[in-house]
Amino acid sequence: QVQLVESGGGLVQAGGSLRLSCAASGRTFSSYAMGWFRQAPGKEREFVAAISWSSGNTYYADSVKGRFTISRDNAKNTVYLQMNSLKPEETAVYYCAARPGVTVATTPWEYNHWGQGTQVTVSS
Repeated sequence: QVQLVESGGGLVQAGGSLRLSCAASGRTFSSYAMGWFRQAPGKEREFVAAISWSSGNTYYADSVKGRFTISRDNAKNTVYLQMNSLKPEETAVYYCAARPGVTVATTPWEYNHWGQGTQVTVSS
């Protein structure tokens, strides 16, 4: 079982940066692939980025490629999402998710564990 707690959200101006963190409990964190999703009011939860257990593979939504970076530190049981050049339309609750195994996934239903989310607000 993995429990996830996100942090690092907040209010930022357009063009600014934030770094989200997701702290995981459990000694098997390194055997989970991790993902970040976001959900704006009235919209479906959408994929942002994912990383394999070994950090060897990363995947990004087209809309964030070149601006966001996902990384993980298995020794600290933490996954990060560095977000640069943020846009107002990226205002949403950002969720961390975990799925057991070596392969990453880009759809919410493929993830077994979710954090409570952290609010990111980008002002114009």
